[in-house]
Amino acid sequence: MGSIVANYASSEGHNVVIIDKNEKAFELLSPEFSGFTVHGDATEVENLKAAKIEKADVFLALTNNDNVNFMVSMIAKRVFGVRKVIARVYDPDNFELFQEFDINAISPILLMSEALKGVLISPME
Repeated sequence: MGSIVANYASSEGHNVVIIDKNEKAFELLSPEFSGFTVHGDATEVENLKAAKIEKADVFLALTNNDNVNFMVSMIAKRVFGVRKVIARVYDPDNFELFQEFDINAISPILLMSEALKGVLISPME
């Protein structure tokens, strides 16, 4: 998901910095990607500083781990003052926690369940 969002944001002219501890993840970026990459763990403040997070308008935490997403979102918000923080939330039970701390939460499971409800209640053709 991260590479899709990064490629889109870059193609729209936004300045994009990606932090990933898996260097192979950068291979998923399109040849047109004009942003920067930081090889490292986003839970380490030094890597966030290297990404110049203090200049970010938006911070996205898109790992597959709710705990990591929550922690780096809180660091972005509270330590670096990023105003808009968006995080992927896998466990729907965690959704409200993210919202309580003013983190915009997106849950693929909740989105999928809502989409399926819409398909199931629409008239059959």
